[in-house]
Amino acid sequence: MPKPDTRYSRMEDPDLVVLAQQGDNEAFAELIDRHSATCRRLAVSILKNADDAEDEVQNALWKAFEHIGQFQQDAKFSTWLSRIVVNQCLMRLRKERRARHVSIDEPVSAEDNIRLDLPDAQASPEQALGREELGKVLHTEIRRIPPLLRQVFILRDVEERPMEEISQMLGISVAAAKSRLLRARLELRSRMQKHMGVMGLATLTS
Repeated sequence: MPKPDTRYSRMEDPDLVVLAQQGDNEAFAELIDRHSATCRRLAVSILKNADDAEDEVQNALWKAFEHIGQFQQDAKFSTWLSRIVVNQCLMRLRKERRARHVSIDEPVSAEDNIRLDLPDAQASPEQALGREELGKVLHTEIRRIPPLLRQVFILRDVEERPMEEISQMLGISVAAAKSRLLRARLELRSRMQKHMGVMGLATLTS
Protein backbone atom coordinates (compact mmCIF):
# COMPACT_ATOMS: atom_id res chain seq x y z
CA MET A 1 0.00 0.00 0.00
CA PRO A 2 1.46 3.44 -0.88
CA LYS A 3 2.47 5.75 1.94
CA PRO A 4 -0.05 8.44 2.93
CA ASP A 5 0.39 11.73 1.06
CA THR A 6 1.78 14.10 3.70
CA ARG A 7 0.76 17.15 1.68
CA TYR A 8 -2.72 16.89 3.21
CA SER A 9 -1.36 17.45 6.73
CA ARG A 10 0.13 20.76 5.60
CA MET A 11 -3.10 22.08 4.08
CA GLU A 12 -5.67 24.34 5.73
CA ASP A 13 -9.22 23.10 6.32
CA PRO A 14 -10.83 25.19 3.54
CA ASP A 15 -8.45 23.74 0.96
CA LEU A 16 -9.13 20.20 2.19
CA VAL A 17 -12.87 20.84 1.99
CA VAL A 18 -12.56 21.87 -1.67
CA LEU A 19 -10.67 18.65 -2.45
CA ALA A 20 -13.17 16.56 -0.46
CA GLN A 21 -16.04 18.12 -2.38
CA GLN A 22 -14.28 17.05 -5.56
CA GLY A 23 -14.28 13.43 -4.35
CA ASP A 24 -10.86 13.25 -2.67
CA ASN A 25 -11.40 10.75 0.17
CA GLU A 26 -7.89 11.28 1.56
CA ALA A 27 -8.63 14.97 2.03
CA PHE A 28 -11.86 14.16 3.86
CA ALA A 29 -10.05 11.60 6.05
CA GLU A 30 -7.50 14.27 6.99
CA LEU A 31 -10.31 16.60 8.05
CA ILE A 32 -11.80 13.87 10.22
CA ASP A 33 -8.42 13.00 11.74
CA ARG A 34 -8.09 16.63 12.81
CA HIS A 35 -11.52 17.04 14.34
CA SER A 36 -12.71 13.59 15.49
CA ALA A 37 -11.31 13.95 19.02
CA THR A 38 -13.24 17.19 19.53
CA CYS A 39 -16.37 15.53 18.13
CA ARG A 40 -16.06 12.65 20.61
CA ARG A 41 -15.61 15.00 23.58
CA LEU A 42 -18.66 16.95 22.46
CA ALA A 43 -20.77 13.79 22.05
CA VAL A 44 -19.71 12.43 25.45
CA SER A 45 -20.60 15.74 27.09
CA ILE A 46 -24.14 15.42 25.71
CA LEU A 47 -24.81 11.68 26.00
CA LYS A 48 -22.73 10.93 29.13
CA ASN A 49 -21.88 7.51 27.68
CA ALA A 50 -18.70 6.79 25.71
CA ASP A 51 -20.13 3.92 23.64
CA ASP A 52 -23.27 5.85 22.66
CA ALA A 53 -21.12 8.88 21.89
CA GLU A 54 -18.85 6.83 19.62
CA ASP A 55 -21.88 5.48 17.73
CA GLU A 56 -23.28 8.95 17.11
CA VAL A 57 -19.91 10.40 16.13
CA GLN A 58 -19.58 7.67 13.50
CA ASN A 59 -23.12 8.43 12.29
CA ALA A 60 -22.25 12.12 12.14
CA LEU A 61 -19.07 11.44 10.16
CA TRP A 62 -21.05 9.45 7.61
CA LYS A 63 -23.55 12.28 7.27
CA ALA A 64 -20.73 14.77 6.84
CA PHE A 65 -19.21 12.56 4.14
CA GLU A 66 -22.55 12.21 2.35
CA HIS A 67 -23.32 15.95 2.48
CA ILE A 68 -19.86 17.50 2.15
CA GLY A 69 -20.93 18.84 -1.24
CA GLN A 70 -23.61 20.94 0.46
CA PHE A 71 -21.19 22.61 2.88
CA GLN A 72 -20.85 26.31 2.18
CA GLN A 73 -17.61 27.78 3.45
CA ASP A 74 -19.29 30.70 5.16
CA ALA A 75 -18.51 28.93 8.45
CA LYS A 76 -15.65 26.78 9.70
CA PHE A 77 -15.72 23.11 8.80
CA SER A 78 -15.25 22.27 12.49
CA THR A 79 -18.37 24.29 13.36
CA TRP A 80 -20.42 22.55 10.65
CA LEU A 81 -19.21 19.14 11.77
CA SER A 82 -19.95 19.94 15.42
CA ARG A 83 -23.53 20.87 14.53
CA ILE A 84 -24.01 17.49 12.86
CA VAL A 85 -22.64 15.74 15.98
CA VAL A 86 -24.95 17.74 18.26
CA ASN A 87 -27.97 16.97 16.07
CA GLN A 88 -27.14 13.26 16.08
CA CYS A 89 -26.82 13.24 19.87
CA LEU A 90 -30.06 15.15 20.37
CA MET A 91 -31.92 12.78 18.05
CA ARG A 92 -30.61 9.83 20.07
CA LEU A 93 -31.77 11.45 23.31
CA ARG A 94 -35.22 12.08 21.86
CA LYS A 95 -35.51 8.46 20.69
CA GLU A 96 -34.44 7.16 24.10
CA ARG A 97 -36.91 9.47 25.82
CA ARG A 98 -39.76 8.20 23.61
CA ALA A 99 -38.69 4.61 24.21
CA ARG A 100 -38.88 5.14 27.97
CA HIS A 101 -42.31 6.76 27.75
CA VAL A 102 -43.99 4.23 25.41
CA SER A 103 -44.14 0.56 26.33
CA ILE A 104 -46.02 -2.14 24.45
CA ASP A 105 -47.04 -3.62 27.82
CA GLU A 106 -48.64 -0.42 29.12
CA PRO A 107 -52.45 -0.31 29.18
CA VAL A 108 -53.92 2.01 26.54
CA SER A 109 -57.41 3.47 26.73
CA ALA A 110 -59.68 3.66 23.72
CA GLU A 111 -59.40 7.44 23.72
CA ASP A 112 -55.63 7.32 23.29
CA ASN A 113 -55.96 6.06 19.71
CA ILE A 114 -52.43 4.63 19.70
CA ARG A 115 -51.57 2.06 17.06
CA LEU A 116 -48.59 -0.23 17.44
CA ASP A 117 -47.59 -1.83 14.15
CA LEU A 118 -45.05 -4.61 14.50
CA PRO A 119 -43.05 -5.08 11.29
CA ASP A 120 -43.16 -8.41 9.52
CA ALA A 121 -39.75 -9.95 10.06
CA GLN A 122 -40.26 -12.40 7.21
CA ALA A 123 -38.66 -11.10 4.04
CA SER A 124 -40.34 -11.68 0.69
CA PRO A 125 -38.55 -13.97 -1.80
CA GLU A 126 -37.53 -10.90 -3.81
CA GLN A 127 -36.11 -9.18 -0.72
CA ALA A 128 -34.27 -12.33 0.33
CA LEU A 129 -32.71 -12.63 -3.13
CA GLY A 130 -31.76 -8.97 -3.09
CA ARG A 131 -30.10 -9.28 0.31
CA GLU A 132 -28.21 -12.35 -0.86
CA GLU A 133 -26.97 -10.43 -3.90
CA LEU A 134 -25.99 -7.48 -1.72
CA GLY A 135 -24.05 -9.82 0.57
CA LYS A 136 -22.10 -11.18 -2.39
CA VAL A 137 -21.23 -7.69 -3.62
CA LEU A 138 -20.16 -6.60 -0.13
CA HIS A 139 -18.00 -9.68 0.33
CA THR A 140 -16.27 -9.07 -2.99
CA GLU A 141 -15.63 -5.38 -2.37
CA ILE A 142 -14.43 -5.90 1.21
CA ARG A 143 -11.79 -8.29 -0.15
CA ARG A 144 -10.60 -5.51 -2.48
CA ILE A 145 -9.94 -3.05 0.35
CA PRO A 146 -6.16 -2.69 0.94
CA PRO A 147 -5.09 -5.29 3.56
CA LEU A 148 -3.92 -2.73 6.12
CA LEU A 149 -7.37 -1.14 6.17
CA ARG A 150 -9.37 -4.34 5.64
CA GLN A 151 -7.91 -5.87 8.79
CA VAL A 152 -9.31 -3.12 11.03
CA PHE A 153 -12.63 -3.09 9.17
CA ILE A 154 -13.20 -6.82 9.66
CA LEU A 155 -12.20 -6.76 13.33
CA ARG A 156 -14.52 -3.83 14.09
CA ASP A 157 -17.46 -3.97 11.68
CA VAL A 158 -17.64 -7.72 11.08
CA GLU A 159 -16.39 -9.23 14.35
CA GLU A 160 -17.53 -6.17 16.42
CA ARG A 161 -14.44 -6.12 18.61
CA PRO A 162 -13.77 -3.06 20.85
CA MET A 163 -11.36 -0.50 19.43
CA GLU A 164 -9.06 -0.91 22.44
CA GLU A 165 -8.74 -4.64 21.73
CA ILE A 166 -8.12 -4.00 18.03
CA SER A 167 -5.35 -1.52 18.78
CA GLN A 168 -3.66 -4.04 21.06
CA MET A 169 -3.97 -6.83 18.50
CA LEU A 170 -2.40 -4.69 15.77
CA GLY A 171 0.15 -2.97 17.99
CA ILE A 172 -1.08 0.53 17.12
CA SER A 173 -2.77 3.33 19.04
CA VAL A 174 -6.55 3.55 19.32
CA ALA A 175 -6.42 6.79 17.33
CA ALA A 176 -4.50 5.06 14.52
CA ALA A 177 -6.97 2.16 14.53
CA LYS A 178 -9.91 4.58 14.27
CA SER A 179 -8.18 6.42 11.43
CA ARG A 180 -7.69 3.16 9.51
CA LEU A 181 -11.31 2.17 10.17
CA LEU A 182 -12.58 5.45 8.77
CA ARG A 183 -10.41 5.11 5.68
CA ALA A 184 -11.61 1.52 5.20
CA ARG A 185 -15.25 2.62 5.43
CA LEU A 186 -14.65 5.41 2.93
CA GLU A 187 -12.91 2.96 0.60
CA LEU A 188 -15.79 0.48 0.85
CA ARG A 189 -18.41 3.16 0.34
CA SER A 190 -16.60 4.40 -2.76
CA ARG A 191 -16.47 0.85 -4.13
CA MET A 192 -20.13 0.15 -3.35
CA GLN A 193 -21.32 3.33 -5.06
CA LYS A 194 -20.48 1.93 -8.49
CA HIS A 195 -23.07 -0.84 -7.90
CA MET A 196 -25.83 1.56 -6.90
CA GLY A 197 -28.41 3.32 -9.01
CA VAL A 198 -30.53 6.32 -8.11
CA MET A 199 -32.17 4.31 -5.30
CA GLY A 200 -28.91 3.66 -3.46
CA LEU A 201 -28.76 0.29 -1.74
CA ALA A 202 -32.34 -0.37 -2.78
CA THR A 203 -30.97 -0.90 -6.27
CA LEU A 204 -29.44 -4.14 -5.03
CA THR A 205 -32.16 -5.24 -2.61
CA SER A 206 -35.35 -4.52 -4.54
